Amino acid sequence: MTDVTDDIAEEISFQGFDDDCRLLQSLLNDVLHREVGPKFMEKVERTRVLAQGACNMRMAGIEDTAELLEKQLASELSKMTLEEALDLARTFSHYLNLMGIAETHHRVRKTRGVAQLSKSCDDIFNHLLQSGVPPDQLYDTVCKQAVEIVLTAHPTQINRRTLQYKHIRIAHLLEYNDRPDLGIEDREMLIEDLVREMTSIWQTDELRRHKPTPVDEARAGLHIVEQTLWKAVPHYLHRVSNALKKHTGRPLPLTCTPIRFGSWMGGDRDGNPNVTAKVTKDVSLLSRWMAIDLYVREVDSLRFELSMTQCSERFARLAHEILEKGNSSDNHFDSWNHSSNWSQSKHQGQHAPPFPTQLPTRADLPSCTACSDVESHYPRLALPGTGVIPLKNQDGRTTSKVGPLDGDSSKNTEKAYGNGNITPRSASLSSSQLLQRKLFAETQVGRASFQKLMEPSSSHKPGIAPYRIVLGDVKEKLLKSRKRLELLLEDLPCDHDPMDYYETSDQLLEPLLLCYDSLQSCGSGVLADGRLADLIRRVSTFGMVLMKLDLRQESGRHSEALDAITKYLDMGTYSEWDEEQKLDFLIKELKGKRPLVPPTIEVPPDVKEVLDTFKVAAELGSDSLGAYVISMASNASDVLAVELLQKDARLAVAGELGRPCPGGTLRVVPLFETVKDLREAGSVIRRLLSIDWYRDHVIKNHNGHQEVMVGYSDSGKDAGRFTAAWELYKAQEDVVAACNENGIKITLFHGRGGSIGRGGGPTYLAIQSQPPGSVMGSLRSTEQGEMVQAKFGLPQMAVRQLEIYTTAVLLATLRPPQPPREQKWRNLMDDISNLSCRSYRSTVYENPEFLTSMKQHLRLS
Repeated sequence: MTDVTDDIAEEISFQGFDDDCRLLQSLLNDVLHREVGPKFMEKVERTRVLAQGACNMRMAGIEDTAELLEKQLASELSKMTLEEALDLARTFSHYLNLMGIAETHHRVRKTRGVAQLSKSCDDIFNHLLQSGVPPDQLYDTVCKQAVEIVLTAHPTQINRRTLQYKHIRIAHLLEYNDRPDLGIEDREMLIEDLVREMTSIWQTDELRRHKPTPVDEARAGLHIVEQTLWKAVPHYLHRVSNALKKHTGRPLPLTCTPIRFGSWMGGDRDGNPNVTAKVTKDVSLLSRWMAIDLYVREVDSLRFELSMTQCSERFARLAHEILEKGNSSDNHFDSWNHSSNWSQSKHQGQHAPPFPTQLPTRADLPSCTACSDVESHYPRLALPGTGVIPLKNQDGRTTSKVGPLDGDSSKNTEKAYGNGNITPRSASLSSSQLLQRKLFAETQVGRASFQKLMEPSSSHKPGIAPYRIVLGDVKEKLLKSRKRLELLLEDLPCDHDPMDYYETSDQLLEPLLLCYDSLQSCGSGVLADGRLADLIRRVSTFGMVLMKLDLRQESGRHSEALDAITKYLDMGTYSEWDEEQKLDFLIKELKGKRPLVPPTIEVPPDVKEVLDTFKVAAELGSDSLGAYVISMASNASDVLAVELLQKDARLAVAGELGRPCPGGTLRVVPLFETVKDLREAGSVIRRLLSIDWYRDHVIKNHNGHQEVMVGYSDSGKDAGRFTAAWELYKAQEDVVAACNENGIKITLFHGRGGSIGRGGGPTYLAIQSQPPGSVMGSLRSTEQGEMVQAKFGLPQMAVRQLEIYTTAVLLATLRPPQPPREQKWRNLMDDISNLSCRSYRSTVYENPEFLTSMKQHLRLS
């Protein structure tokens, strides 16, 4: 668990952890006694005793007794049926999962009891100031920091989301159990809830019966955002802001976020034929849809909260414009026009009151009480004589509309309540009583009476709420944005006016920031800094896509695409040219203004998929997508090939649209993985930056920023962990030097995994161990598979991880480690690395019996 928490040196008491373990183990035993019977539980206990006894004997050095216990254990296991063996494996698996939940909860519990956590913002800010860093420099560095955590899928993540959710429920119950004010009845109910969760877990199939699709993997990543990061990000930014204000006197700007998130799920096509251009497009649109859906929920809650009437003059004008717009497009606002002289007095030069004296009916009420055509999360109260009538939209989805009921009363009841959401109280009445009520309700007197009964009296009607008017307009645009995305996902025509929906986060931030400024100017800063500030910080962090999607493809696939193009154009075979020929061709085409790929070209399916991917990238642009990563990059031509294919696709799409492509071009990021490629990385970057077109392109389109990715997994497979670590260190030094020589900023992208063999280890120490100058306020790093759930599965753990990233990058920027001082130290590292590499490769690649022995080992284990 050290990699999960990075709190590897803290002395902590385990009393609470032991208590939680005993409680969970006892409750699981009770559940299993009921589910599988006491006889089987006796086998479970005997297995546990034999296994633990054998381990204890081994640790004590009593080998003979340990072997005897192990033989006895093997004998008893071999006599079990397959069903019994499966239940036994499931039992111990659930024990381990519950112990892991208890350990995670215990670490969260201990962080709450510490006045100043190590590696926290408060701790590191104080440390830096004490070491001589000026407060202004600290403040500017934190505000400019750009760290991106990229979530990736991985086969080692086998837990179903259903079980992950149940595990989180147990963690929340353990947290509730820590409350000192729990009474006996509360604790009994908590125990019952724990038993219910464990029973549900046991009766749930743990295994995925079907291989997850790329879209399934992407939904799992979005689930992490909704489940934890959505809550953790505002909490984390609030913590950074408070620490900055304490130590520098200035809080973190509201729209500033030191950390953002990216994703490879649905974009990583390297070796995965299931990730197609359509999958990438669908995942990107799905991510946008979920972002909009989450914002709709937040705006709904915010509308209900901001019921105050005082606002700034600028905000009053905005609310008035929204009402005027509604008045011109909807007869619903006619009554206000006849009764208000606000706009007339304004045109006559008189001082306009902040708001009209009367609003349209229900215009100032939050959505939970207003009737609208959009689907509501709140149940509607159907008046007598009206019902909820299911309607079909154009897309075939069922919605509801309140309206008068016609025909037979029994049919009306079925229409109104057939969806099962609302049970009519009149269902138990006699048919004559129903008929009388129906006849009364259908009269003008009846309808007026009930309408009057349901509406507040004039003395109790709420005042005008300008924030609800503006936020209502925000919600309306969000709903239209969501509907537009649904049409795009279904490949249906979408002719929405761009003014009716939000395309960028800046468009959404504008009215929210106006709300914030208005509240601050009216002395309601305590309200502005609550839910509204959290929403603004979420929009600044997640944007309109939650996580920008990176694309990744192997360099050879781009060469195949260019082969097909050059052959079609009778220019020869691209892949057979030497590096200088390739560069000459690529630079010439990049400087040209015409498309290279003819629209009538016919290419093999694999090549078509590559070209389709670039077309989708051009359609989505940098507003939705992040970087284009080139696996197995080894030459400057690998980068320019992607730049050319990207440029050509953008020209073609712009011609089809009749306007420029949305967003900008994607960053092209070479990924150096093997030892050979790592050693050449600096030379490749120098060659790239020596090309005038490329250097100007980086300065103009990417703010003078070059991104380079280094791979931990393949380098470790190639040469072993020691050699890989040393070659990664030297490669980063060389790449940083190459960029510095050309006046270009560098961001290093670390492809780390969870295990040591994939570059895993404590995040904090990993960042601190990077070469000096390689972490200059910016960093990208992958978090893979099972580590995503382990590090970000709970909001409290996620806050801690984000804080660790922030402080580690800050220290590496302001107080980087010293480089090796003596050449003999580097020579010694080279000698050790060479020795380690020879030993590794002789074992793994040169020993013919290695694969056979590995297969036998795996079979035995």
